[in-house]
Amino acid sequence: MWLYLAALVGLYYLLRWYRERQVVSHLWDKYVFITGCDSGFGNLLARQLDLRGLRVLAACLTEKGAQKLKGQTSDRVETVILDVTNTQSIAAATQWVKERVGDRGLWGLVNNAGTFHPFGYTDWLKIDTYMSTLQVNLIGLIETGVGGLLRHELQHFGVKVSIVEPGCFRTEMTDLQKASETMKQVWKEVPPHIKETYGQKFFDAYFENMKNGLLQSSTNLNLVTDCMEHALTSVHPRTRYSAGWDAQFFFIPLSYLPTSLADYILTRSWPKPAQAV
Repeated sequence: MWLYLAALVGLYYLLRWYRERQVVSHLWDKYVFITGCDSGFGNLLARQLDLRGLRVLAACLTEKGAQKLKGQTSDRVETVILDVTNTQSIAAATQWVKERVGDRGLWGLVNNAGTFHPFGYTDWLKIDTYMSTLQVNLIGLIETGVGGLLRHELQHFGVKVSIVEPGCFRTEMTDLQKASETMKQVWKEVPPHIKETYGQKFFDAYFENMKNGLLQSSTNLNLVTDCMEHALTSVHPRTRYSAGWDAQFFFIPLSYLPTSLADYILTRSWPKPAQAV
């Protein structure tokens, strides 16, 4: 029985491997629009797709980021300034894309632009921090095209939607020095009565855990951009991709565990506040 089961599993992965190896034809005539190309995943993906021969429409937040990307790529890559929190900026970028793709249409859209709120406990942070994060990571995502929901809504139009779920990676957004400075500033602005609840020793231990976590983050961004590239170029892209060993062997399995067990695994090594019960 186990032999038959192993054979079926092996056959499944063999068939999946064969299907996923099939590449879309005429990549040189395909346009892909990517947000957040100043640095990190978006920047690397734009350069990666350029090498594959695709036509890349790269949206950057700053002119500096756009100029830097232009200097790293061929004339197949065009850039536009886009602030995903600004509706007018989105409308202007949309018109810019339409003018370039014409009747050929857009082959792929990569919603990559994002921001990362400062490290800290919930009651350490101000409402403005949450609002700015939501404006980019939620509202901006909705205005430029939401993910999983679209897969169901657009399947009848032949549009495929893939979600890439990366683990911890070291990008400009998770730069250790910036994160350390921001976290210290957050703690500095915490009201005295909340500081007393947690205590300085707690913050110091939490700060060290944060630093160690960032130092252990993967520097191989290709693990993420390879998933994005596959989703854009494969005839049979996956609906979900898990990028990074921590995502594949820790966070994804953790999500299937009972909540109480998952909570214990996540928090068992956390420091305790000064006034913990």
